[in-house]
Amino acid sequence: MNEVIQTILGHRSIRRFKNEALTQEETDQIISAAQAASTSSFLQAYSIIGVTDKSKKEEIAELAGNQNYVAENGFFAVFCADFSRHQTAASLHDQDIHKAVESTEGFMVAVIDTALAAQNAAIAAESMGLGICYIGGLRNNLETVSSLLETPSHVLPLFGMVVGRPAEQHEQKPRLPQETVYHENTYNLDSESLKQELKHYDETILHYYRSRSSRSKQITWTSQAASTLSHSKRLYLNAFTKEKGFLNGRP
Repeated sequence: MNEVIQTILGHRSIRRFKNEALTQEETDQIISAAQAASTSSFLQAYSIIGVTDKSKKEEIAELAGNQNYVAENGFFAVFCADFSRHQTAASLHDQDIHKAVESTEGFMVAVIDTALAAQNAAIAAESMGLGICYIGGLRNNLETVSSLLETPSHVLPLFGMVVGRPAEQHEQKPRLPQETVYHENTYNLDSESLKQELKHYDETILHYYRSRSSRSKQITWTSQAASTLSHSKRLYLNAFTKEKGFLNGRP
């Protein structure tokens, strides 16, 4: 197994960091790695906003659910779906691109581009011995986050990422069995087989939560997933996403 795969398979979210900022070289390498990600039609439909202002980090930490590690880390960035610069590019050639960028396909392109860039950044950081954690909690209040970061129309913050030198290492959470997520040629519709796989996985996760070194608890994966998905949240996002110039009712 090569070092790249070892790094990927060794991933775990880090939520406690040493009080040490990343060097400029480290930050530059992480951003360069993000930019090297695959991108649909070479559109590069994303932007990365590094948040170095202490007060802004603290405010975002509060908005994200009082997650202290958003304020206390080596580097914090917000990853945004971005078609704003494409408006400028189109204006140089007298082209109207609103139908494309405000369509469902346009939205998917920007979101996927952003996610691919972020995962490249995560892998690069971890390959340097750093730890990372994605921050979806900033979607609790994107209006305020967008205002704080002064994002224009057609720029939508999607999630954040904290990076830093780990102050602790937790046990790695076991993932779903490969046979549960990998299908060949057609989707596996064998529900009985799936139920058995999930039952065994529940046993694995229950053992993990019971035996881990901190925050032990009694919960299975299926019960956790069912509870999480049993109620809707952040219902304002549909309207706000449209307000930012995405998903405006076009195919």
